[in-house]
Amino acid sequence: MAMISRRNLLLGTAAVGAAGHLARPAGEAHAAPRTASGLIDDGVRLKWLEGGTPRQLAAGSTWGVPWPRGTVPADQSFALRTAAGQPVPVQTWPTGYWPDGSLKWTAHAIGTEVAPDEQYVLTAGTPAAPATAVTVEDRPDHVEVDTGAIRCVIAKKGDQLVRALHRGDREIAKNGRLVCLRQDEPGDEDSTAKPEKFTGRTDKVTVESSGPVRAVVRIEGGHRHGDRTWLPFTVRLYFYAGSDGIRAVHSFVFDGDEKKDFLRGLGIRFDVPLRDELHDRHVRFAGSGDGVLAEAVRGITGLRRDPGAAVRKAQVEGRATPPVQTWDTRVSSRLHLVPAFGDYSLRQVTADGFQIRKRTKAGHGWIPVDSGGRAGGLGYVGGPGGGFAFGMRNFWQLNPTRLDVRGAAGETAEVTVWLWSPDAGAMDLRFYHDGMGQDTYPEQLEGLEITYEDHEPGFGTPYGIARTTELVFWALGATPSAERIAELTDAVRTPPLVVASPAHMHAAGVFGDWSPVDRSTPARTRVEDRLDFLFEFHSRQVEQRSWYGFWDYGDIMHTYDPDRHVWRYDVGGYAWANSELSPDLWLWYHYLRTGSAEAFRFAEAMTRHTGEVDVYHLGKWQDLGTRHGVQHWADSAKQLRISTAGYRRFLYFLTADERTGDLMRDLVDADKAFLALDPIRKIRTAPYEPDPHALGVSTGTDWSGLALAWLTEWERGGDPVAREKLLNGMRTIAAMPNGFAQGSGLYDLDDGAFKPAEPAVSVGSLGAVFGLVEACSELVSLTGDEQFTEAWLQYCRLYNGTAAEQQAETGKSWGSLNLRQAHSRLTAYAAAKLGDATLAARAWKEFDTGHAGYPRTLEFTSARLEGPAVLKPVDEAPFASTNASSQYGLAAIQCLALVGDSLPA
Repeated sequence: MAMISRRNLLLGTAAVGAAGHLARPAGEAHAAPRTASGLIDDGVRLKWLEGGTPRQLAAGSTWGVPWPRGTVPADQSFALRTAAGQPVPVQTWPTGYWPDGSLKWTAHAIGTEVAPDEQYVLTAGTPAAPATAVTVEDRPDHVEVDTGAIRCVIAKKGDQLVRALHRGDREIAKNGRLVCLRQDEPGDEDSTAKPEKFTGRTDKVTVESSGPVRAVVRIEGGHRHGDRTWLPFTVRLYFYAGSDGIRAVHSFVFDGDEKKDFLRGLGIRFDVPLRDELHDRHVRFAGSGDGVLAEAVRGITGLRRDPGAAVRKAQVEGRATPPVQTWDTRVSSRLHLVPAFGDYSLRQVTADGFQIRKRTKAGHGWIPVDSGGRAGGLGYVGGPGGGFAFGMRNFWQLNPTRLDVRGAAGETAEVTVWLWSPDAGAMDLRFYHDGMGQDTYPEQLEGLEITYEDHEPGFGTPYGIARTTELVFWALGATPSAERIAELTDAVRTPPLVVASPAHMHAAGVFGDWSPVDRSTPARTRVEDRLDFLFEFHSRQVEQRSWYGFWDYGDIMHTYDPDRHVWRYDVGGYAWANSELSPDLWLWYHYLRTGSAEAFRFAEAMTRHTGEVDVYHLGKWQDLGTRHGVQHWADSAKQLRISTAGYRRFLYFLTADERTGDLMRDLVDADKAFLALDPIRKIRTAPYEPDPHALGVSTGTDWSGLALAWLTEWERGGDPVAREKLLNGMRTIAAMPNGFAQGSGLYDLDDGAFKPAEPAVSVGSLGAVFGLVEACSELVSLTGDEQFTEAWLQYCRLYNGTAAEQQAETGKSWGSLNLRQAHSRLTAYAAAKLGDATLAARAWKEFDTGHAGYPRTLEFTSARLEGPAVLKPVDEAPFASTNASSQYGLAAIQCLALVGDSLPA
């Protein structure tokens, strides 16, 4: 098969322009991007991820749409309309470019001016303007944002995140701030530790977007008490035209000493001025499903004397009660004798149980109100004249959490959303064992042989890990009805997201080798059924095994223990998966081809977790991720294969999420981490000192992590150094005598190039399964680099080839290699690129044999277990592991896309 000419390598000698396009080298002609094609002129149909029409938007909605190469100019404007033809105000910006400068990804945002419709059509054209655009005034000491419905004042320095929040002339909330409780002991039974109170202090405020439909303000700082500042934070506030809601994305990094810094509470707090009479002040909490607790600070129902049916009905419904003088005087004359309950608390300490309690005020006892399973994570305090609603996404999944209302019987209530509830005790991040004498590399390698844990003293530290939480706040004009509370809760629990169809995304040619679901033959149906089974099984395990909690939610376990009928949560490297063998990729590709909302939400939660908790964002191992283990930070293998941007790109481009964009941009200079830590230090046989111009870097797991960060940065039109290092790495790997089979090389930190090397062969089974397959497929397609393509095809052909074939081309057999089913997709790639039917047949044979995976003869079934053998009823499929399922899924998806027509019956 003829290779694409190297002259078409648009990346090669071009310079990245200011707009993120490529400036053509002098004398080199390329076709300009075509004008908007029929695809965009006719319109791209969009729908809501969960289907139907959402009852409520959290504040607005932002999403991403991909475009085929060369079809949409960089300066293209877009219009949005409902399926019925009603124009919808939309704001558009580019998030990714093709090498020719045409748009690859665009982001779009809508507010609440036009009620949500079931479907939309996105076309070329002039966007409708919002009736009232969101505006941003960036002043010396504050930023003021006006959506047309609310006005928010954000302080640039000091202890306040939000100085004031107004709706019309009424101040709904003020003094929004971050709060933190820290103690120097874990708070065991005999502890007398008293927590210190820290408050978030803003150091920097940046307006990232200023309308007309969507505005974004980024706030950065740390938590301060006395002379100490710790727990650096980033909070983004999102505003949409016409909306009375504010979406907040809160991220913090743990930078304490886990042996003496115990986090007792972490939250965000607002003061809410109250003007209504006590009997017209309302507190609301969302319970399970659509359930709502509706209370008044001073209740007038259930009294010995009846104020009147109209009075009772108004209070229960959250409306202003009739004037007190119209009530039955037996009640109105004694109203001051009815207790006013000013403090309310809803605490969700576990995933399966919440409790609500209340008291009149501090210094008096709490009384229980009610309890239930999983709270919706939304509360409200206010009255008929206006009030403040507050909600936290994944409230019960990220337990322990709490919602507090304090002082609602006074002039100002205090509202706190606790991301870590003080009720749960102190957060204990200490390492889980004492090392058991594993003080030397030989001892640590012995430990690896028994528990699969790669221990090393001092490496199991949480210093530098992070967590992100999503919240929503509303400045409401009146107490919402129970139905409206349920709608707001839905919007917090499952933020509505607009999506394109799998067919459109596939036609756009993004994310490499995949194809929409195809059940056109019995053979294809068999594979599709197995893919569905694996996804559904692992998805159910999250619920059945309670894989929830502040630091855990989003991850899944590595390997099953059929003797105990549990996943190996306490056995070294068999516990939390931490992206081992790319379950993130598997879930995202499953979503792309199915369009399943459940798949998107599963992948989204995993991306939020693995990009934050499993990666270091500060400290000596910044930009490195931690290998699978009992704790997400426990293992001593700190590597780029875990932190790779390849696992984050999907969420970023599909949602335009700025936090995910930050995490990927942080990785552009992750190659510096090789100066701090040698990933193969325990098995080196020769002395090694890190040299910035000759670093030992593998061409597999190491380079793939670097390459995907650079590719994404280049797509986004960012730092041109990323493009330079990407191209230099491609060129110099291809120039190695045995290309990717060389295994590693001496890497120059300045330019990303590998030094010339003598022929060698060092092939491992993990090299390609952490994103290298996907990276190389995209790079070959994007660049057409002939030598790089040949080097990659050689690796793809030979990995599952015979020892004789390997010997003939590289001078050495590659040995007994593992994960052959996983690598069947490499054979399929070579077959598709070379038009080789023999290789295509070989790929399916490798896939069906199921080496280190699932053979065709395996029955994909699970059994229900209940009774004394298990703690609670669960589904069990003893053959299933996250490693095998991820690699089976990726192999099946890519083989179907590349050589599906050769699938044997």
